[in-house]
Amino acid sequence: MTLVAAAVLACGASVGHAKDKSILPKDNAEFVNYGEESGWNIFVDKSRNTCLIERVDENTNVVQMGLTPDKDFGYMGVFTKADIEFKDDKVELLMDNKLYYGDTTAAPPNLADGYKGGYLLANNPDFVTDVMERETMIVMPESNFAFEISLAGTNKAIEAARECNASLTN
Repeated sequence: MTLVAAAVLACGASVGHAKDKSILPKDNAEFVNYGEESGWNIFVDKSRNTCLIERVDENTNVVQMGLTPDKDFGYMGVFTKADIEFKDDKVELLMDNKLYYGDTTAAPPNLADGYKGGYLLANNPDFVTDVMERETMIVMPESNFAFEISLAGTNKAIEAARECNASLTN
């Protein structure tokens, strides 16, 4: 499965929750720099033998996208240092009037202390299309803590991550 076909989360029956820690980057994960594309950093997660993309925006919000070890699902992580509360331990994302959700988790090991947020799992190509075609998404849209994150450059970054993943399987 390609990163575009599995880059992130989904809604409905194909949504997965991130409570199973074995599918997410490990606490002792070793991220090795692979390159950069359109403002996104590309890393190889050596512990999983998969690639991920990551960007930190001007407000220090972090977005990560990658594949589960079996490459059947993609994940998206959204993390912030903002003083926000997550309703029912859920992270919600709004893109073009479509709401996607996942579970809050601890921040990944490569982020500094003080980040909070969560990962969402996906095998829904419609979500991936939304991510690639939108310029922004709103995190926690139905709360007083809503904030916007830029998705600029995701199309090229996801394509570069596909190439990175292909290089690991050759």
